[in-house]
Amino acid sequence: MELGDAVFMFIATLLVWLMTPGIALFYGGMVRSKNVLSTAMHSYMPMAIVSVLWVLVGYSLSFSTGGNAFIGNLDWVGLKGVTFEPNGDYSATIPHNMFMMFQMTFAVLTVAIISGGFAERMRFSAFIAFIIAWSLLVYAPVAHWVWGVGGWLRELGALDFAGGNVVHISSGVTGLVLAILLGKRKDLESSSPHNLPLTFLGATLIWFGWYGFNVGSALTINDVAMTVFVNTAIAASAGIIGWLLVEFMVNKKPTMLGGLSGAIAGLVGITPACGFVTPSASIIIGFVGGMACFWGVTYLKKKLGYDDALDAFGLHGIGGVWGGIATGLFATTSVNSAGANGLFYGDISLLWKQVVAILATFIFVSLVTYFIAKLINVVAPIRVDEEQESLGLDLTLHGEKAYHETNF
Repeated sequence: MELGDAVFMFIATLLVWLMTPGIALFYGGMVRSKNVLSTAMHSYMPMAIVSVLWVLVGYSLSFSTGGNAFIGNLDWVGLKGVTFEPNGDYSATIPHNMFMMFQMTFAVLTVAIISGGFAERMRFSAFIAFIIAWSLLVYAPVAHWVWGVGGWLRELGALDFAGGNVVHISSGVTGLVLAILLGKRKDLESSSPHNLPLTFLGATLIWFGWYGFNVGSALTINDVAMTVFVNTAIAASAGIIGWLLVEFMVNKKPTMLGGLSGAIAGLVGITPACGFVTPSASIIIGFVGGMACFWGVTYLKKKLGYDDALDAFGLHGIGGVWGGIATGLFATTSVNSAGANGLFYGDISLLWKQVVAILATFIFVSLVTYFIAKLINVVAPIRVDEEQESLGLDLTLHGEKAYHETNF
């Protein structure tokens, strides 16, 4: 075990943990003032529930080494055998329980992202039931496919350095399915962000935490990790430029929310590729990611008519897909010998593997999410009633208000 790597991963884990409260602020500022606390609770509760599930069974199902190609087994239930001693299957230089904690922050964050799709209209009790089932039946299998020893996408050779499939496509697709099932908000046309400075603070925390998210996925301080650091910073910056450029061409006004969304789009796009591509490629990935997500948030959503309230799919689903494809185009072993060469470096096979991984994730996540939501809805409605939606979920579901002196 290397002390330097252990300290590095401790810091990276804390940075990723910070992203979930960042999501609460980012999303909270974009909803109406009567729903800001409800929206924040959709990020806060996964920090409690998913963390406990992860320790009890989630980590074992995702990463235990004695499972099959689809899902892990129960060897590490309750963290049995997960100790300070490193596990060489994942990292020989950091404690095994440190690796477990790092991956736990990913599981928590993924669930928090989902809530952007159904904000302002889902019952809190239904949300609790959903995240319990989804964490075990969707997140754990997909994480095992991509990162677990013996996982079929890992064995196939598909690349996902820090969570393009596992975190972003899975959360974005789930948000889309729930948005469609729940239907549109009643007063959608009058909905607008109530506090963009709050969203700005949240986006800044998310960007800051993303360095732990991506760089920490190297699990060590080396040349690859430093390339990831550079790629993450430059892709976010390029994402802002890409988004605002298109926004200015279409609407003639660059907006603060657009700039923040562009940064998130660039970060999502570079996530699966960050440890496999050059900094020059990361500029292209971020720039195109910003433009692609602008298209998803403005044109695609309107064209298809779904109410992805805070653009979980528009940012994370579309950005994750582009990132996976971009990995198949720009990956090079000159950056990471453990990776592969993509199409632009002479090998088309990686691109096909990336497409297979994206399609498999899309199909599996959408189907299982649909059945989980439908089953919960049989027991109790998953959508709030019209009176609750009109008065706001903060007061009707949680008995409190975010603001008492000023009405927005």
